[in-house]
Amino acid sequence: MATLNKVMLIGNLTRDPELRYIPSGSAVVTFTVAVNRVYKTQTGEKKEQTSFIRVVVWGRRAEVCGEYLTKGSPVFVEGRLQSRDWETQDGQKRNTVEVIADKVQELRLAEDR
Repeated sequence: MATLNKVMLIGNLTRDPELRYIPSGSAVVTFTVAVNRVYKTQTGEKKEQTSFIRVVVWGRRAEVCGEYLTKGSPVFVEGRLQSRDWETQDGQKRNTVEVIADKVQELRLAEDR
């Protein structure tokens, strides 16, 4: 059976990226992208829904994101979904789903360049 795990998002950063280095020396940056969806209800009323998606970027690409992206930056993100589980210090089980990005491109209008 074939499978596919591919994500493409366009949205805006909700805060500045958080760049850190793991003990092996690899860079990792995390940020959250707000993605809006506009739709109409059955009655024809226009509604907007915002999703907040956590994005993780590794290596040199992470360093570039940490250097150039800021809160509010419009970005295109391409990658894959990954889920992970952990246990907090007080024993509570947690899980999350995040995008592991292969590509992050800041979107700028022609007049911004």
